[in-house]
Amino acid sequence: MMGEEPLEAPIKTVNLKADMPLVSEALQRLERELGLARKENTRLLRLVHGYGSTGAGGDIRIAVQKRLLQMAQNGQIRDCIFGEDWSKSNDVAWKLLQAQPELKSDSDLGRGNRGITIVLL
Repeated sequence: MMGEEPLEAPIKTVNLKADMPLVSEALQRLERELGLARKENTRLLRLVHGYGSTGAGGDIRIAVQKRLLQMAQNGQIRDCIFGEDWSKSNDVAWKLLQAQPELKSDSDLGRGNRGITIVLL
């Protein structure tokens, strides 16, 4: 519903594929946005990377998710939840939903949207 968004959305949305960048450009954008989010003390990011619907095979999605997994392993981010796992049945997502109940109204929750990834900073 329009106009009912809280003043500060619990998740900041960042579009990494806005102008159909090359994979390398999308990864640079990812690094920039993560840095900006840290400066703003943003705790959650929704990355819109698409899933390859244009026939490119989802190269940006694959590269972004691979980078995020590396960052999680290295302690650079707390965790990430791929869009297809953004549901109450996913352990990480469920813990996040319990900690921040307002996320239960997120429009992507439970939709299996492979074009997004939730990042916990």
